[in-house]
Amino acid sequence: MSQNRNSPIKITHAPESKINSVDFEGLIFGSIFTDHMLTCDYIDGNWDKPEIKPYAPFMIDPSAKVFHYGQAIFEGMKAFKDDNNDVWLFRPAENFERFNKSAARMAMPEVPAEIFMDGLRQLVDLERNWIKSGAGNSLYIRPFMIAVGTGVMATPSQHYRFMIILSPAKSYYSGDVKVIIAEYYSRAANGGIGAAKAAGNYAAQFYPTKLANEKGFQQIIWTDDATHTKLEEAGTMNVFVRIGDTLLTAPTSERILDGVTRKSLIQLAQKCGINLDIRSVLVNEIVEAARDGSLKEIFGAGTAAVVNPIKGFSYQDTYYELATPDDSFALQLKKELNDIQYRLAEDVFGWMEKV
Repeated sequence: MSQNRNSPIKITHAPESKINSVDFEGLIFGSIFTDHMLTCDYIDGNWDKPEIKPYAPFMIDPSAKVFHYGQAIFEGMKAFKDDNNDVWLFRPAENFERFNKSAARMAMPEVPAEIFMDGLRQLVDLERNWIKSGAGNSLYIRPFMIAVGTGVMATPSQHYRFMIILSPAKSYYSGDVKVIIAEYYSRAANGGIGAAKAAGNYAAQFYPTKLANEKGFQQIIWTDDATHTKLEEAGTMNVFVRIGDTLLTAPTSERILDGVTRKSLIQLAQKCGINLDIRSVLVNEIVEAARDGSLKEIFGAGTAAVVNPIKGFSYQDTYYELATPDDSFALQLKKELNDIQYRLAEDVFGWMEKV
């Protein structure tokens, strides 16, 4: 068992903030980072003391195992500021728990709560001026861990680096989203790492997504690897489908990421009295519902966009267009969740944690 040489986190302040040079109205998602970052190394079975320091590049050996064997995991989460200038984290314990599940699956050390959670709170508190109040504004939080141990022998690293970086964000909007339902490529396979938030999962999506882009589609709805008959995820998001007045989403599995936004929307749907069915969703039933008019909505759910409605999909070279219904579940659930995140509605679930 690893030991933690923990003590109060050392903070080295940036000599000068770059916040006044940032155009907060013209932010491009994930492109601007705050003044500080948290870093902590794991070496030979022990966690070092975490440190918050000025955001900056760092040196890494060319033989670092992250480059050669892909030991890299991450999380995506957000902080919000309400109209009283109080800062709130959204369900951080869920991300912490999932991060360590990913670590275990990738043969990486689990990060103690006093490093991940305490470090997260202190870093966000230090950078609270980077969080703007008002709908659509947030602070995107990216915890990650990479194998920095050296050598090209195909074994797990003995040296890892855990870090948290922060990026101010506006409302995420990618325009109309049209998707292709996958008939050949898969996001993940049974026995693989689909349920882990591993960097390689996302790298493997880039090529088939590029092919979809070349055909005029923005994303892919992934299907199961064995039969390609069941919907699994939409791009980098969990996927929901509405047929008639029933909302459907696939159960999590070793192929499907246990999304924090997904589970939040499920609870909100139940609270709102929406008929919800968590089960395998077949491609054929989606196509048939599109043909007979009972397919009302398809949308992705994830941290960055919260909810991303899908305008239409292509399957076997046939395109099916979807009109946004007046009683859109996607828009209703997005508003319900955003109102909780921005402290405009009562948080009956206890999801928000004050910093």
